[in-house]
This record gives sequence, C-alpha cells and structure tokens, in this order.
Amino acid sequence: MGAPMDVVSEPDAVRAIVHAAEEGRGHWTITANVDHIRRYQRDPAQRRLIDEADLVVADGMPLIWASRLAGDPLPERVSGSSMVWSICEAASARRQSVFLLGGDRGVAERAAKVFQDRYPGLEIAGTACPPVGFESDAHELERLRRHVCDANPRIVFVALGFPKQDLLIRDLRSLLPSASFLGVGISLSYATGDLSRPPGWMCQLGLEWAYRLWQEPTRRLARRYLIDGMPFALRLTVSAARHRTLRSTVSDNWQD
Repeated sequence: MGAPMDVVSEPDAVRAIVHAAEEGRGHWTITANVDHIRRYQRDPAQRRLIDEADLVVADGMPLIWASRLAGDPLPERVSGSSMVWSICEAASARRQSVFLLGGDRGVAERAAKVFQDRYPGLEIAGTACPPVGFESDAHELERLRRHVCDANPRIVFVALGFPKQDLLIRDLRSLLPSASFLGVGISLSYATGDLSRPPGWMCQLGLEWAYRLWQEPTRRLARRYLIDGMPFALRLTVSAARHRTLRSTVSDNWQD
C-alpha cells in the first residue's frame, strides 16, 4: 500500500542499529505494524515520519502474511519488544550506552535495572518519563531535550507510541545527530513485567492485539484494534492479493 518496508531479519536490524551507533552516523528505526500502515495511508504528516526513517521493520504478523500474499515475502517479524533485548546485549558487548525514554512513571528506571541485571556490562546513560502533554509544553520539552543531550547516549529507546515517539525522535535527532533512535512502543512495560507478553502461539497467529486488549481493555485500544484495525487489515489483504495478480499479469504479458 505504498509504505516502505525493509527486507531484514532481527539480527540484520540489530546490526544496522548498533553499527550506526558505533560509527556515529545517526539512525532512526520504526517498528511498523498494521496501525502504522493505516496511518501512512490517511495522514501525510505521519507518512513523512515513516518515509524519513532509516529503517522500517515489520512488527506484526499481518504484515508478514500480506508480504507473502503479495509475492514479496519479508523474512520474519522484527518486533521492538524483542529487539530491546538484542540491542542491549549487543550494546553491552560493544560498550555503547543506552538511554530509556518513555513508558509509565517509573517504568524506564525499572527497565534499566532489568536490562543491567541481564547484561551486567550495559551502560545506561539515563532515563526519562515525560509527563502527559509534554509535547505541548515548551518548558517540559526543552527540559527533556537538555536531559537527553547531557546524557549523550549512543542508542535511545523511545517508548511513547506512534506517532508521538517518532515526532520526538525527529526533534532529538537534530540535537544528537550521531545517536541511533528506536521507537519501541510498549516494550519497556513488557521488559519490566508491568504487562505480560502474549504466548508464542498467539504471536504466530497474529493475536497479540487480543492479548493486549485483554490486559488493557481501554476505549482507545478497542477503537484502534476493533474499529480501525480489523477493517484495515482486510483492506491490506485485498491490496496484497491485487498486487500479486497485477504482477502475474504483467509477467505474463512480458513473456508473450
């Protein structure tokens, strides 16, 4: 449906992120799911965010299935909730500092301890949990900028949800042009155990959304998954099937 998607495995993505941090090249990764693609279709401002990112990975089985149906298969799901661990492991081995930003109050600090307990050599440059509405408060936004810049991390996890986390990443990149940024959504709460990750079989069936909604039965998530998400997932499937049919038709005509 027009959105860019990199054909990478999780190890590929982790290498790209950590190598960029080592070399000081600056890097921005978006872990995209069906809701990202829906927003890409509807909102030019959110489309620009995804188009500007250095790496866009498929964080959702519906995207993997659609790619296969379209005849352009992606190798695997690359989830933010898994990559935070892989990146922390690699950062620990390579002495790359990590900053944790976002999540509910106290989550980033607890996640930092969890990661350091797992990877004792990991350097946590700092943590921050901006208050609700910080993006509209010039004082809070400036205070957050100073906090992150003073820490001078090599890798930054931003856990605020799309598009808020990526709007902030775009802002912070101008101040920390050599850092690698990764939007991780709810991943820090998974790391701390504040939210439990769905069983593997649910992930394979693309039912993470149902497990999340069961844990957090809020109106916001119900609208995102049931009202907006499910109909759009059907549109995505139809689009993928149409793409494959058109490719086949073009191929047949070329051979003729």
